[in-house]
Amino acid sequence: MSRLIVIAGLPGVGKTSVASELAVRLNGVHLSVDAVEESILGSGLPHGWHVGVAAYEATRAMAELNLQLGHDVVVDAVSDSEAARQTWRDAASATDAVLRFVHLVVSDLEEHRRRLFGRDRGFTHVAEPSWQDVQLRRAEYAPWTDDRLEIDAVAMPAGAIADDVVARVGRIVPLDASETVSRVAGPARPEVDRAALAIERKTAHDSSTLDDLRGERM
Repeated sequence: MSRLIVIAGLPGVGKTSVASELAVRLNGVHLSVDAVEESILGSGLPHGWHVGVAAYEATRAMAELNLQLGHDVVVDAVSDSEAARQTWRDAASATDAVLRFVHLVVSDLEEHRRRLFGRDRGFTHVAEPSWQDVQLRRAEYAPWTDDRLEIDAVAMPAGAIADDVVARVGRIVPLDASETVSRVAGPARPEVDRAALAIERKTAHDSSTLDDLRGERM
């Protein structure tokens, strides 16, 4: 079975670096919503929630195509809302893939702030969030209703985190409650109306910055 592994967490915790390392170890596909959004904006479309929604849907579609081919897919996205996480549940359900969420945190706030200000992702159109933006998103980060691995990246390089993730989610069995990771049992999920879900995502995005849409959907 193919695996869809979503590397979630606030901006600046190292999601893209970990996702890239993990994809190499799994010989899988790495997809980043930020990179897709950058490309869409680079084509001349104006900033706005339409572009954010398009970037998320394009990433989901690419994930499904690769999962159907039997590839493991690693997505990096903030995924700070239920609507965002539902995107990846839908992709896994449509392709009979195993879904795993990995939530990265940086427990030392000063270190987190340093990483945020010190990074250069080479984007021209997708702006970097301010520390104030990140703090606001931290306060609004939706509680998890899915099983997930929660890893403190404060003192671990991306490669070591990727090795840890491979060891823990490389198998396609339920997470063991005895493992030293956060684990939350998710409720049964009814069939989702995709049109209604899109409206929910767009409404949620209107209350945040464009860059924050990544957190809603990723």
